[in-house]
Amino acid sequence: MNTIIFLDSGPLGLVTNPKAGEETKACATWLLSCLQAGAKVCLPEICDYEVRRELLRANKTKGLERLDQFKTQIDYVSLTTDMMLKAAELWAQARNNGKPTAAPEALDGDVILAAQAVLSAIPGRSLCIATTNVGHLSQFADARHWQDIQPEK
Repeated sequence: MNTIIFLDSGPLGLVTNPKAGEETKACATWLLSCLQAGAKVCLPEICDYEVRRELLRANKTKGLERLDQFKTQIDYVSLTTDMMLKAAELWAQARNNGKPTAAPEALDGDVILAAQAVLSAIPGRSLCIATTNVGHLSQFADARHWQDIQPEK
């Protein structure tokens, strides 16, 4: 597979959840099939932050352990100044187009995630954001519900 997959917070929370419900198992199976097909799977720092802050707030130590372990197993994409500058540009563009992705005073993780993905693109490889929130992210990059991203062998 010649695809780079950026995990949004929804799928990230599923694959690192220590409670193995049906959706959690399905997402983990999907992720494994993508990796086995050769996809490059990336964990953007903004999504680590979004999942981690809730795990910390709720004192979910097993979830934190799984998140820490997971981020060593795939490509972790740290935030850079260029990414934050791009996020500000995307935020303004969305507002000027009448399609904001968050309240004006919100940090807006969606534009930060989109900026991380867009600036991490590799020529000749397709890039897709795996999410549960296609509407906001799709105005900036190829974003699909994680179940709709099919690995190619």
